[in-house]
Amino acid sequence: MQGVAKTIHIVGGGLAGSECALQLADRGHNVVLYEMRSATMTPAHKTGLCAELVCSNSFGTLNPVSAPGQLKWEAEQLGSHILKAAKDAAVPAGQALGIDRALFAQAITDKIKAHPRITLDNKVIRSLNDVPRPAVIATGPLTHPELAADLQAHFGSRFLYFFDAIAPIIDADTIDYEKVWRADRYDKGTPDYLNCPLSRDAYFKLMEEIKGARKIESKDFEKELEDTPYFEGCMPIEAMVERGDLTLAFGPMKPKGLKDPRTGREPFAVVQLRQENKEATSYNMVGFQTKMAYGEQTRIFRMIPGLENAEFLKLGSIHRNLYIHTPNCLRKDLSSPKDPWLFFAGQITGVEGYFDSTVIGLLVARTLDQKLRDLPLSMPPRASAMGSLLEAITEPKERFQPTNINFGLFPNIFERMPKDKKKERQIAAAREAFSAWLSGEGQ
Repeated sequence: MQGVAKTIHIVGGGLAGSECALQLADRGHNVVLYEMRSATMTPAHKTGLCAELVCSNSFGTLNPVSAPGQLKWEAEQLGSHILKAAKDAAVPAGQALGIDRALFAQAITDKIKAHPRITLDNKVIRSLNDVPRPAVIATGPLTHPELAADLQAHFGSRFLYFFDAIAPIIDADTIDYEKVWRADRYDKGTPDYLNCPLSRDAYFKLMEEIKGARKIESKDFEKELEDTPYFEGCMPIEAMVERGDLTLAFGPMKPKGLKDPRTGREPFAVVQLRQENKEATSYNMVGFQTKMAYGEQTRIFRMIPGLENAEFLKLGSIHRNLYIHTPNCLRKDLSSPKDPWLFFAGQITGVEGYFDSTVIGLLVARTLDQKLRDLPLSMPPRASAMGSLLEAITEPKERFQPTNINFGLFPNIFERMPKDKKKERQIAAAREAFSAWLSGEGQ
């Protein structure tokens, strides 16, 4: 690596940055880890400790026959420091990995400070020019405003998303295909949507339930958004309903040009489902961004014909966030096309969830190590949980929204079989592919 500094500089001491630093240091590299919180606190954090958990003390399920469970299994094979510390600080939480937040953050901070190859620096990074290369930006959704502005300048106008506007995502296997049909409005020859028809009575009942549903309260540092007009493209459905009961019927639920083949008539309203991935294992509820509580979303959306038994891989939300349009802005190795020694890791790349962010930090450490040693790039196989998560945030797409690991991201198994059997098959395929990959790397 001629002309590039030997020390790696990582900005952000959260989960991804801490994992990345420890992995690189273990591989013999010197690391400077910048964490500004001892000098400048964010609106959400309470301490200056590395890997502080803010919104929850759970890393999700440990169930081995689950997508998050498989992601943890793979990370364990790669020696994840974050996962080990989480298990050491575990508290009773059923099948979930609940964590004593204070013990966990202190353990990671102590490990970073004790590592002879890591220097922890509380300098506030305000510009990419402040960071020698190679560098990893792992600052997350609360990136310092000046650094965020500099990143915006680096990538251009389509770089940052400041709203995390997520519509629910449904497991394709749980849709009742006897009640829905595939068509685009006005039969344009591109039947890309599944259509769930609602009668007049069903529509107004749905509206009443949406209006009466319990909503998730904004966090203190998000209160400023409540006085900010929503972008029309990410307006929550409950805000649209406040404009009038028929707003959705003339908006995302308008039935114009959608004739139900069973009746030959347009229904009163339609909920459209858009394919979420290439393999059609999951579908997105078009225009259904929402701040309803999760339990309310499940209850109310199952009132929609065709979704009575729907399983939601992800529920809707709108909250403050900052992330890169990774498919448009980063290479497959999560480096910038404009600067091959500038990498990005964690939530800023468009993953959601504590452990998902950790895994991206782990993968970037491995990628950067390979590049520094002039080794061929070796990424996790597509069938694995890590490979599936990486594919989800890097495959070309115009509509990009953050995701965490779920079965809808795994390669599809086209054989018809019970859902539980299908999940078992996907997990078995993931473990076989991941193990073969590790063996090939000589791990």
